[in-house]
Amino acid sequence: MKKLLFISAFILIISGTTTAQSNWEAGVRFGNDFALDLTIPLSASPRLHGAVYFNNDVTVGAYFDWMFALSDGPSGLKFYPGVGPEFYFRNNFDVAVAGDFGVEYSFDFPLTIGLDWRPHFMVTNSMKFNSGNWGFIARFRFGEGVNFVRTN
Repeated sequence: MKKLLFISAFILIISGTTTAQSNWEAGVRFGNDFALDLTIPLSASPRLHGAVYFNNDVTVGAYFDWMFALSDGPSGLKFYPGVGPEFYFRNNFDVAVAGDFGVEYSFDFPLTIGLDWRPHFMVTNSMKFNSGNWGFIARFRFGEGVNFVRTN
């Protein structure tokens, strides 16, 4: 019951702090692993980008992405570098530090598609670098459209 109350309070706090922001997004990621993908804007440019991967095990990733646009490019085109932890739930619990590099396009209707790369360095047990994990993303956008504030 305490966990349910904590999760509910966390969602209310996050939704209250981001109501002035636009474009929560939820969808899927196909590639090396299938994943459920979620983005939560923190301000005009940075965002929290979460993923739950499903393969032989379950992995949870949480990335902090910085958003950029071309100064004269299409209004929905964005590039982002990011970084964050990944938690692997399998026989041995593992933790990795991962990068999140990608490009995405937000259409005039509530769909965002993208391509990204998420290399990681395992910091527990095996201590190894994995440069794989490419993926195609399709997310439904909850919000007002393609409004993205360009930072120069």
